[in-house]
Amino acid sequence: MNNNDRILYLECGTGISGDMTVAALLDLGADKDKLLRVLEGIPGNGFDVRISRVKKAGIDCCDFDVVLDEEHDGHDHDMEYLYGHLHEHDHDHDHDHDHDHHHDHDHDHDHDHHHDHDHDHDHDHDHHHHHHTGMKEIREIIGHLTMTDGARALALRIFEILAQAESEAHGVPVDEVHFHEVGAIDSIVDIVAAAVCLDDLDITKVAVTGITEGSGTVRCQHGILQVPVPAVERIARAHALPLQFTARKGELVTPTGAAIAAAVMTQQELPEKFVIVKTGLGAGKREYEIPSILRAMILEPCGQKQQDVLADRIWKLECDMDDCTGEQLGYALGRLYDEGAREAHYAPVFMKKNRPGWELTVICDEAHREQLENVIFKETTTIGIRRQQMERSVLARKSVSVKTQYGEIPVKISGENEHRRVHPEYEMVSEAAQRYGVPFGTVYDEVLTKVMAAE
Repeated sequence: MNNNDRILYLECGTGISGDMTVAALLDLGADKDKLLRVLEGIPGNGFDVRISRVKKAGIDCCDFDVVLDEEHDGHDHDMEYLYGHLHEHDHDHDHDHDHDHHHDHDHDHDHDHHHDHDHDHDHDHDHHHHHHTGMKEIREIIGHLTMTDGARALALRIFEILAQAESEAHGVPVDEVHFHEVGAIDSIVDIVAAAVCLDDLDITKVAVTGITEGSGTVRCQHGILQVPVPAVERIARAHALPLQFTARKGELVTPTGAAIAAAVMTQQELPEKFVIVKTGLGAGKREYEIPSILRAMILEPCGQKQQDVLADRIWKLECDMDDCTGEQLGYALGRLYDEGAREAHYAPVFMKKNRPGWELTVICDEAHREQLENVIFKETTTIGIRRQQMERSVLARKSVSVKTQYGEIPVKISGENEHRRVHPEYEMVSEAAQRYGVPFGTVYDEVLTKVMAAE
């Protein structure tokens, strides 16, 4: 069974944050050395990345921590202050997405008070005054990091989800959303780290069956806010996250954690039967009655005969328009793919009174249906969307990577025997052809030759 059959299950019974996610994925087997090489390229002032082992209620967990120096650490770790129980303070606490969440580590002090740190990664840069970082700067930072195209795309996707939520919450355009310097450093490290780890594990199916959120209030940069904070609420609504509220006081779901879940979730249900291949535990950092641990599991469905042709269930969304321009439709198509559409296209039709128009069709899964309908309403002129749940037959598929003289090219292989299809990734072939100044077909044909030779 290949990685495409496996499912990454994020069990968010005590919430989810960026650092918890990274820790769980590292514990699951993501390459730590590869991650640290990528993080080395992040420009920043006065922060360390620490990976260690900690005890949570006696359970051994991985901890991923972005530690800021005194000049940059604006966090107040007093829980009474953080949750708005005190009324007179001469400073305000920044709600910086992740770094101040879940502080209830029990480090093992059995051996001369040693914290058993696996790694302490130092960023020694000159200190500057605090500034604000927007999406333009974040795109530039992520664009210059030495990481795979898949990890880069996922990191940008997570940040775009986060920025869109903050944009709606504060009523400003996405490109005008700014992250306070502390939050920007912390969020960039956590999001890039999560993307690199997810890409390294190479699992395309991610199940999130429920995300537990707390209750009460949290003190943020702009005052005291209800839990869930506006960014989390908007991400959950836009991406159909399966939230469940509890009476537990505190913010269990951070904006960064919600954005990661929204970017990677492909299903909300687990197979009827499965084998647990491996488990990773990521530690949270705040003290709650129930220890905050994000459990990530790699599951392998069982009890089903492996078949070349598999059953699948999808949603088909359709609408007709006679007053939408080609430019609008072209932009809408791109946004639909960005938001998780499996397929999207439009075709010319004749409508009432023989008026020429367009029929837009989108294929998607349940997890992305509501968000894609929002995109259609927002980016086209339609006032109604037809939807139909459909079953379909699909060829089993897997992804491989082929080394050629033009670099490493990803390839999708579908089906077996008479159903077999081999598809080199278009973007990577195109990029290699331009980089080496050779025809597209030359690179494409070499990839096919290498695939056949490897069999």
